[in-house]
Amino acid sequence: MCGRFVLLTDLAALAEDFGFEVPSDFSLPAGERFPGQEIAAILRDPVLRPALFHWGLVPAWARDPTIGRRLFNARSETAAVKPSFRDAFRNRHCLIPADGFFEWDRTGRTARPILYRLRSERPMALAGLYEHRQAAPGDPSASTCTILTTEANDLIQPVHPRMPVILDRDGAARWLDPSSRMNPSALQPLLVPLPSSDMKIVSQFPA
Repeated sequence: MCGRFVLLTDLAALAEDFGFEVPSDFSLPAGERFPGQEIAAILRDPVLRPALFHWGLVPAWARDPTIGRRLFNARSETAAVKPSFRDAFRNRHCLIPADGFFEWDRTGRTARPILYRLRSERPMALAGLYEHRQAAPGDPSASTCTILTTEANDLIQPVHPRMPVILDRDGAARWLDPSSRMNPSALQPLLVPLPSSDMKIVSQFPA
């Protein structure tokens, strides 16, 4: 799962890395991020741009918005068919930029957070889904998102059986390509664990 990540890269550097224009009125939520908070995501609609979402997907049909508290992650193996995620899987993809994510090591007497980053130290592109939900006619639309997860690689497996789906830049482009969504099964090869060799554990947390 992914229940805590950190984003330290500034907006200008993210824009250069991911290839979008910097909006003049966009404020980037940075630092440690948790479910229920506002986070940044990257969309293509039709141009590449950043957007703000509450982390915890609320399906458009949901009567109770608190369902989002449980839907901050989606299993990539079943998201295409689960009622909570299938419409977003077919129509609304995003990337969540992160410099690293945390899992808790509970093997000792005291649980401790472990920060995982890319060995390249580039920002990660986490595969995500998003929704827009209007509680009632005339109400403003609420935008929410979830992070897709997959089986953990060998680096993370000793601590947790799941990890977020981390896409390389080619995979990220395919994930955001509207034409790719016409065949959801063709996207499944993207939703696999990133090799352990591409990642590292950071013992000293960034400030």
